[in-house]
Amino acid sequence: MKKILVTGALGQIGSELVMKMREIYGNDNVIATDLRKLESSPVVTTGPFEILDVTDHSAMLGIAKKYEIDTLVHLAALLSATAEAKPLLAWNINMGGLVNALEVARELNCKFFTPSSIGAFGPSTPKDNTPQDTIQRPTTMYGVNKVAGELLCNYYHKKFGVDTRGVRFPGLISYEVLPGGGTTDYAVDIYYEALKSGKYTSFIAKGTKMDMMYMPDAINAIIKLMEADGSKLIHRNAFNIAAMSFEPEEIAAEIKKHIPGFIMDYDVDPIRQDIANSWPNFIDSTCAKNEWGFAAEYDLEKMTTDMLQKLRDKGIGTK
Repeated sequence: MKKILVTGALGQIGSELVMKMREIYGNDNVIATDLRKLESSPVVTTGPFEILDVTDHSAMLGIAKKYEIDTLVHLAALLSATAEAKPLLAWNINMGGLVNALEVARELNCKFFTPSSIGAFGPSTPKDNTPQDTIQRPTTMYGVNKVAGELLCNYYHKKFGVDTRGVRFPGLISYEVLPGGGTTDYAVDIYYEALKSGKYTSFIAKGTKMDMMYMPDAINAIIKLMEADGSKLIHRNAFNIAAMSFEPEEIAAEIKKHIPGFIMDYDVDPIRQDIANSWPNFIDSTCAKNEWGFAAEYDLEKMTTDMLQKLRDKGIGTK
């Protein structure tokens, strides 16, 4: 990878991935794009940045040609809860943007990455130790988008020879950028509220186990997969990757070790709860480990210690 274009660069993943890639490949070699421009963001101030609507193919192609990119990382998408509330908009952005990005990769012979999700699974998928290759019948628009995206990336690889790669992310937890519209957002919100008020009301019900991952592991996984020897990749789109799996009360208990007075109650959001109930408890990442050496560094205990410290360093809360 020498010249990398990132869509959705101001989102939860992009804001950290861009900075890590600029650290590795050089500031001028990672071109960030998003629908909006935040002048104060280091993504904007440390290297090339372009405003881009991913549903505009000609605009995306023009930026890609301008910077002579050889790698395209497509992150722009609506997340699960937002997609369920606005399903047609989600289809247009998530699928229209993906087709445009794949077309640019085909036209310019670029290496290509886009993330899938545990949302690609559904109620009929085995919930425990979910296999890499298994039934995928999601019941959400977001899940439908992700399954269709996996198949589309496979098609572009087999039909046109595009070097497509991807992972199925679990819920992602980050101290840098607040998520927006995701089912697993509670696992980020809870740390902020623990520090600010010492209490949190979870919109996910007690006993709901979901796969999660700390953002540093997610960023490292993207880079490691993109740098991997393509001849050794059997699955390509998209690899199961996992780090930890927990219920809301388990993350609350871990926080209480650092903030003894922390209290959590519940006010369940039926839409996000239904989505969570359709997802696996934990997935099997053996193929990712065997084909390109995936390994997660953070478990719940280590992540909680780091997350709280990083948020305190940012001036969050006084508890």
